[in-house]
Amino acid sequence: MKLPDVISSPQSKRIKNAAKLLSRRGRRAAGRFLAEGPQAVREALASPDAVDELFLTEAAAESHPEFVAAAQDSRIFLSIVTEEVLTELASTVNSQGVVAVCRTLDVDLTSVVTKDAQLIVVLSQVRDPGNAGTIIRLADAAGADAVVLTSSSVDVYNDKTVRSTAGSLFHIPVVIGVGLPEVTELARARGLQVLAADGNDAAHDLHHPWETGLDLSARTAWVFGNEAWGMRPEDLEVTDASVAVPIYGQAESLNLATAAGICIFESARNQRM
Repeated sequence: MKLPDVISSPQSKRIKNAAKLLSRRGRRAAGRFLAEGPQAVREALASPDAVDELFLTEAAAESHPEFVAAAQDSRIFLSIVTEEVLTELASTVNSQGVVAVCRTLDVDLTSVVTKDAQLIVVLSQVRDPGNAGTIIRLADAAGADAVVLTSSSVDVYNDKTVRSTAGSLFHIPVVIGVGLPEVTELARARGLQVLAADGNDAAHDLHHPWETGLDLSARTAWVFGNEAWGMRPEDLEVTDASVAVPIYGQAESLNLATAAGICIFESARNQRM
């Protein structure tokens, strides 16, 4: 399998153009983002028309001949680069020698919040890329129909967010840049109940929902708020009910992604019973 000549200069036009995607402004202008590492790139290559260009070091090309074959079979532009050049594109300290330029994947809200949707995950003002990426991965694992990030949430194409999804970004539809009232209004119009994960005094107990009349087997849009302040009062007003994850030990609270995972899987379990 013949490989292209090695790019050894960081000043290469292809490298400089790809490096622009490390910034949010560059990603928006190009409609592209970077996926780094074998796991993310493997899932990207398995997703039809997701990848525009693939950068590999010689060592990575030797370790992952399937990437080279996939690029050549799909007519994806393949560049072999030195370790030094790849550092211009990699955001991790110890890069694994694999970076792909991918097309942005977000879809329109109305295409996923439909009358057939069973489980929608909404991130409202979630700012931490690790939390956002992990929740996307959880939603994928739970079989959710889509993830929605409101306009005030983290950039889903941030390198840390993409990496935290562990490839799930290429599996599950994602909507970005919408307002929470727009999401909840459409969800309700499509017959989904809108639940906020929040521990206020009026919240239902996630583990004893029947005691307060909450049906977790119903079609549901879950809303998760900011890591620091949770759900604002005005945001709670556009949901149907609040639900709290019970804490049986002495921990004061749960990490956002952990709490989201518990809620998402509880709905997924009840919907499948």
